Amino acid sequence: MIFNILQRINFNLTEMTIVFNKYQGTGNDFIIIDNRKQLIKPEDSTLINKLCDRRFGIGADGVILICASNQYDFEMKYFNSDGLEGSMCGNGGRCSSAFAIKEKMADNNLSFKAIDGVHKAYFENGIIRLQMNDVHDPRQIKTNYFINTGSPHCVSFRKEIDKIDVNTEGKSIRMSDDYAPDGTNVNFVEIIDNGIYVRTFERGVEGETLSCGTGVTASAIASVLSGQIDTNPVKVITRGGNLSVSFRVNGNTISDIWLSGPATFVYEGLIYI
Repeated sequence: MIFNILQRINFNLTEMTIVFNKYQGTGNDFIIIDNRKQLIKPEDSTLINKLCDRRFGIGADGVILICASNQYDFEMKYFNSDGLEGSMCGNGGRCSSAFAIKEKMADNNLSFKAIDGVHKAYFENGIIRLQMNDVHDPRQIKTNYFINTGSPHCVSFRKEIDKIDVNTEGKSIRMSDDYAPDGTNVNFVEIIDNGIYVRTFERGVEGETLSCGTGVTASAIASVLSGQIDTNPVKVITRGGNLSVSFRVNGNTISDIWLSGPATFVYEGLIYI
């Protein structure tokens, strides 16, 4: 659509112009680019960092390149706002799925490859359900849980988490010796009447995001393993919106994990690079 409008006003498109889509999943926002023609080099971390800059670029928590795949509907390459390729992004996976459906690259029942393997997704009634990979050997480190849901997450149960300075305390935990050398994402979780309330400090973004899909998943699993929640799916509230997580626990393996919530198209645009 945007190309037709530009052609009517004789806009001069150059090889240095790319089309992007902006999506958000419960406030976790992404720049999504169809990179099947390899317009952007994944190793160009400086460009990706500039695109994410909220003052001098488009602004986002991360960039997602949608790449061609011979076996699946597409391959998702996710980059944090620091410009470096990140680990699995749950909300990014849901937004990528919504983008692929909108662009008719896939139907409402799809599969894609990500850095941690293959994921299935379904779209129904405005909700994207994303299958996460199995979790193995969740463990406790001191009073916290450490769970890898495609990305490593510390889960810390607290009270009145709105009073926590997430950026300061999250950074101190993220870089602590307990999680060396790679560090971790940090989730502060409060048990509430109808589920859990989660605030997340994300590595790569190096600050709090309004929502984190892999963090929400880890927090939901930890809430059940710790005996504080006995419902399934677990209802999750974040500052950016509501999600739900369902799964099965079998000893030290958590399987059949599904992260569900909205994935919203915000706008489409052009940027010169």
